[in-house]
Amino acid sequence: MEHNSSNFIKSIIKEDLETGKRDYVYTRFPPEPNGYLHIGHAKSIVINFGLADDFNGKTNLRFDDTNPLKEDTEYVEAIKEDVAWLGYEWDGLFFASDYFEEMYNRALLLIKKGKAYVDDLTADEIRQYRGTLTEPGKESPYRNRSIEENIDLFERMRKGEFGNGEKVLRAKIDMASPNINLRDPVLYRVSHATHHNTGDTWCIYPMYAFAHPLEDAIEGITHSLCTTEFEDQRPLYNWVIEECEMEHKPQQIEFGRLGITNTVMSKRKLKQLVDEKFVDGWDDPRMPTISGLRRKGYTPEAIREFVKHTGVSKGSGLVDEAMLEHFVREDLKLKAPRTMGILKPLKVVITNYPEGQVEMLDAEINPEVPEMGMRQIPFSREIYIEQEDFMEDPPKKYFRLFPGNEVRLKHAYFIKCEDVIKDEEGNIVEIHCTYDPETKSGTGFTGRKVKGTIHWVEASQSIPAEFRLYEPLILDKQDVEDEDSEEDVEEEKTFLDYVNGNSLEVLQGFVEPNMKEVKAHDKFQFFRHGYFNVDPRHSTDEKIVFNRIVSLKSSFKLPK
Repeated sequence: MEHNSSNFIKSIIKEDLETGKRDYVYTRFPPEPNGYLHIGHAKSIVINFGLADDFNGKTNLRFDDTNPLKEDTEYVEAIKEDVAWLGYEWDGLFFASDYFEEMYNRALLLIKKGKAYVDDLTADEIRQYRGTLTEPGKESPYRNRSIEENIDLFERMRKGEFGNGEKVLRAKIDMASPNINLRDPVLYRVSHATHHNTGDTWCIYPMYAFAHPLEDAIEGITHSLCTTEFEDQRPLYNWVIEECEMEHKPQQIEFGRLGITNTVMSKRKLKQLVDEKFVDGWDDPRMPTISGLRRKGYTPEAIREFVKHTGVSKGSGLVDEAMLEHFVREDLKLKAPRTMGILKPLKVVITNYPEGQVEMLDAEINPEVPEMGMRQIPFSREIYIEQEDFMEDPPKKYFRLFPGNEVRLKHAYFIKCEDVIKDEEGNIVEIHCTYDPETKSGTGFTGRKVKGTIHWVEASQSIPAEFRLYEPLILDKQDVEDEDSEEDVEEEKTFLDYVNGNSLEVLQGFVEPNMKEVKAHDKFQFFRHGYFNVDPRHSTDEKIVFNRIVSLKSSFKLPK
């Protein structure tokens, strides 16, 4: 968080160190491995790692793997890759499942203290007994079982004597508490499922609200930073640490989550898009996942800068996606080589250029970074231009190519349209032009001026390429919601109704021959078209596939 000089969490940590409440800083990033990380998680990563770095502290990467039904090693590996790609090194790599034995023993301690009991109510009955925000809950008829009976039942739960949902372990706190989270929350449930890390060793698993504070305490975490939807659970977090008699006592602090327009921030919904084939995987460039942004061509530097500029506060704000794109452009404009690509080709024959002749023209690799040097571009009698750069019957103020008009070819010569060649159906197949050899770029020609400059690619040596242009996957700007919210079936339908059926356009065109040796993730600025990334999944030796990262310009301005 270095350039984001101060925020309320930083102030708390600073005061903790100055007053001696803490003598070190230890944070953690604790994803559940039940999906791929998205741009919202990037905020938590930057905050946790960044604040620890600011105070020479440490950060753990810890997987909250307490639900074997939804978790998978695939997600574990993807999360590790994403955190490392964003530029962060964790000090410790842990799993909640590393601590299952200790959690079980702490649960036994609660039972022995009369602070937990085994309940036979079903999940629906527990919900009914819990009460509402305005009405207190009712005590379970099993709440007053003896300590001995609870110990016996809990041990038998562990041995696998009960089926899924047959019994749970609940904390004994206060069924009349104004905070519903304290109305005897479930601590353990029976789940006969194979765990990605512990296999079939366990058939009971701790609930997140019980496991998470214990993990923080076991690891010696000082500041447990999470988003504001966990604020109501802070009293339970503290209760678990206190009643389980944990020696180390972390402090939970909440910050506002990151929301972006046209972007879904729910792992469950993102998984639905993958499962129902609206996209071609978690790393589809239209997805807001870190892997999707990486494949599209976003850089870790741009994402980190974006997150830092969104700030750290209690409020959850909705940020315009144009702001994220702004930081991508800012990062790439000094890194990406310039080149020319034709996305929708139209052949041009320069009739007065010598047949069989090819000359090499010089062009800067990046005019903003002269030390990148020069590249050479072949020029000959036949070239490709964009279809949109020619009109047979143009409107007023159209300055590109049309019959009788002259334009400049970028880095090359003036050409003038002399003739239009059509097929039997009347479709334009090529245009014939003449060039003026006196107008070569870089020679200082001042004889006359033209209003239009267009780009091109020499035809005989050009390389076939596929271009993938992306629009937002979700059309409704308000469809940004909490990760853990539960919607009914009607709302689920509504979400899918917002999927943009025109979010991907695939075009077949050509690029300069010097692009022959490109590698996956190489990035370029194509003249007039924007920034593009070599797709790591679909590019082959026969055809390069480019994903458009962002267009060239935007009206977005950073607020001062």
